[in-house]
Amino acid sequence: MSINSQSDVAANLQIGPTDQGMVRIYVEGDGIDLPLDFDPDEAAEIAEELLAAVETARAMGGRGPGKGKGGKRR
Repeated sequence: MSINSQSDVAANLQIGPTDQGMVRIYVEGDGIDLPLDFDPDEAAEIAEELLAAVETARAMGGRGPGKGKGGKRR
């Protein structure tokens, strides 16, 4: 599956600091339980990439098919 492939899979996304000084991105869904830990510098790079993707998507005309589907965030 590529980044442009649509999916009906729903997942919860949680992001926060750990007690070890890492930033955790936690993905949970049907058959998925995926904790991903990053040091603060790596997490900042991910945040920058996410913001760049937001700007690119906005320049392309906003929300594509699905109007924001593909995951829920808590």
